[in-house]
Amino acid sequence: MSDTPRAQLIHIDVDRRLGHEWDEWDGKPLPNRGDYDSSPTLFFAWSALALVVGLLLAGLALYLFGPRLGQIHPAVPRVLWITLVVTGLALWAWWAALALSFATRRALLPERLAERGPFLRLMSLTSRVANRFGRRDWVENASVKVYNALALLRNRKVGTGELLVLIPRCLSKETLDGVLGIAGKYGVPVFVATRGQLARRVIRERRPKAVVAVACERDMVSGLHDVAGKIPVLGLTMTLPMGPCKDAMLNLGQLEEWVRAYVV
Repeated sequence: MSDTPRAQLIHIDVDRRLGHEWDEWDGKPLPNRGDYDSSPTLFFAWSALALVVGLLLAGLALYLFGPRLGQIHPAVPRVLWITLVVTGLALWAWWAALALSFATRRALLPERLAERGPFLRLMSLTSRVANRFGRRDWVENASVKVYNALALLRNRKVGTGELLVLIPRCLSKETLDGVLGIAGKYGVPVFVATRGQLARRVIRERRPKAVVAVACERDMVSGLHDVAGKIPVLGLTMTLPMGPCKDAMLNLGQLEEWVRAYVV
């Protein structure tokens, strides 16, 4: 790769520290050497469970507080129950459309429903439920894959100066060299975000039209919440053979495929 132009590497400090999601790590080796590769179907299974849990909790709250709400007006509990049922049916119809869109590789929903607000909130809810069972990282890996698959259905194209590659500072030297080689090959700038909210500041300053972001599953889900509602993003997760925030590795072939998909 010696003949490949090297990309410019720019460091960015912003306010949320990358890796803060791992503050509770006890220093022991991570399961499967930090490789949480999972089937996207895992996300749909856990997101269905998350929807069930959310609706049941809403129903329980309405059941417990319904009599008191009825003192305001006798029709209030009935209206709220009807609203809950309609909302539940709408959520399940949306979830089914997401699953069908993923399965058929067809964009059946508008972007604002498929990759933005509602989907990002479902990712967050699913992560919280999975965390209760110690499956957070695997489920988040699957959720990021589903997000990427839906985003790629849009077939976006941007100029080389309109795409940013965002990476953390914890990549191994070999992996970092590979990232820089790919970015240099396609003339795309690379930014290292050393503290959280990994894209807000650079996006505000550079105004890119698309981003390819690299992070572990936990930081990726947080980062997508920060960025994906404002600009198209593809998220590439890493493996953590040495534990979080040290000598992380990634699929360089996948990174190049996504950069090429945007700019070629």
